[in-house]
Amino acid sequence: MAAHPKTQSTRIVLASRPERVPTSENFRTEMVDLPEVAEGHVLLRTVYLSLDPYMRGRMSTAPSYAAHVELGDVMVGGTVGQVLESRHPDVTEGDYVLAGAGWQSHAVVHGSQVRRLGPSAAPLSTALGVLGMPGFTAYSGLLKIGRPQPGETVVVAAATGPVGSAVGQIARLKGARAVGIAGGPEKCRALLEDFGFDAAVDHRDPDFARQLAGAVPDGIDVYFENVAGHVADAVLPLLNLYARIPVCGLVAQYNGSDLDGRDRLPGFLSQILTKSLTIRGFIQSEFAPEMYEDFLTEATGWVQDGTLRYREDIVDGLENAPEAFAGMLQGKNFGKLIIRVAPER
Repeated sequence: MAAHPKTQSTRIVLASRPERVPTSENFRTEMVDLPEVAEGHVLLRTVYLSLDPYMRGRMSTAPSYAAHVELGDVMVGGTVGQVLESRHPDVTEGDYVLAGAGWQSHAVVHGSQVRRLGPSAAPLSTALGVLGMPGFTAYSGLLKIGRPQPGETVVVAAATGPVGSAVGQIARLKGARAVGIAGGPEKCRALLEDFGFDAAVDHRDPDFARQLAGAVPDGIDVYFENVAGHVADAVLPLLNLYARIPVCGLVAQYNGSDLDGRDRLPGFLSQILTKSLTIRGFIQSEFAPEMYEDFLTEATGWVQDGTLRYREDIVDGLENAPEAFAGMLQGKNFGKLIIRVAPER
């Protein structure tokens, strides 16, 4: 592939900070000239863009584990892209790579910030889902903090999402019983038929709390927290002595949509004390140095032999990212949400 000329990029930037669910007014689309490809850098064309709940937090100025996106800056996001031009010795033109190029059609990044992908191992899009950050979040949080044992019960919220669906399947691989919580009959059916969970409960059902209790007759040993809100309210009384709670996300609270003004803290602290609970928030990157290579090896094998199943919700067109992102925060997607920015070839 010959050296590529200077390229214009279409990008979506943060125009204003949302108060609740993001709207199209919070984003702005721009056309910009990319810089020349300097020594050590590569020029990428984006093929797939990952949309993930953590991005909502990055749109806010509230204290968090990562810096917020400044107004006028490109929205952050994981990407799979193809190298159009390389001035880095370890990256070749034509390679497909995992990067953090964000919401834009092209980007110039340093070659040390990309990871080459082998398209033959699994579909390229899986590098953003089951074999990417969401899959590793499930793997590391469950095994490092949850520590499921054979015969125990693992409950996971947002269970048809890319993290939750992997949590339940990995729990079963470790000999535990997996119970998924999801929104609506279709998603609950998928948990049983597609992902092999032992039980599924619809959190939108008016009888949700009673149904959850019926699905865990021996209580809950591990609760993988993705949601909080009324789902956590139903889980808390069912936790067993010494239960473990990896806290991965609080999506019900990101838009302020599931806050009813009640002070849950005293009751929660009482449960922590009386049941000797272990509660640990985590960001998957902290476990990467010790676990990521093992994850890639194990999870790739599981995907290839069909042991670890996944579902993707692919939306075509970068211009549709804002609407798809808002829908994801309201539970409208089904599976790992990915924007197909351009064809693979």
